Amino acid sequence: MSFDEFQATIGGAAATPPAGLSRPLQALWHDARGDWNAAHQCAQEEKSRDGSWVHAYLHRKEGDLGNAGYWYARADRPMPKAGVTLEAEWTAITRELLEA
Repeated sequence: MSFDEFQATIGGAAATPPAGLSRPLQALWHDARGDWNAAHQCAQEEKSRDGSWVHAYLHRKEGDLGNAGYWYARADRPMPKAGVTLEAEWTAITRELLEA
């Protein structure tokens, strides 16, 4: 699935992410639809580095930078530098996971 195709599903009427998406991508889908709790649940259930990366992003979005830092370390990813918006990080994570 391309990034544009993924984004097109976000505004649709479906209450669930498209079939075949990884748990981290499901989390990003729920987050983009404004459901932080469902996004967090998906990320929490995925123990991979990708799951930890999305988990870190979600805690950064929540404003819990200490917890976010823990998950960035688990993902072996740096915390985004000051000035990197949540929207830019969401896009970067989503694009990378879709291309994997």
